[in-house]
Amino acid sequence: MNDERSLTTPWGTGLIVAAFVAAVTGAAITVLSLGLIRVHPLLAVGLNVVAVGGLAPTLWGWRHTPVLRWFVLGAAVGVTIGWLAVLVLAASGNG
Repeated sequence: MNDERSLTTPWGTGLIVAAFVAAVTGAAITVLSLGLIRVHPLLAVGLNVVAVGGLAPTLWGWRHTPVLRWFVLGAAVGVTIGWLAVLVLAASGNG
């Protein structure tokens, strides 16, 4: 049953899911990291590295699963945006 509908990728829905996951992930990383920076900057860096290092193998395995790949894309973008936001806010003195 390989018809044309089963071979198409739901780009619209998938990108909306990825954007939502990116927004939630980016906001969570930014807020939690800024809180940890107030305690100690190395604590924030260390916990971010441990969290992402622990989650990366699971996400790497999900990247070819049709529905979960959108979550993987969103998580990757969200982590990147979150880390950039933390760097900018910490460098500007708002952290």
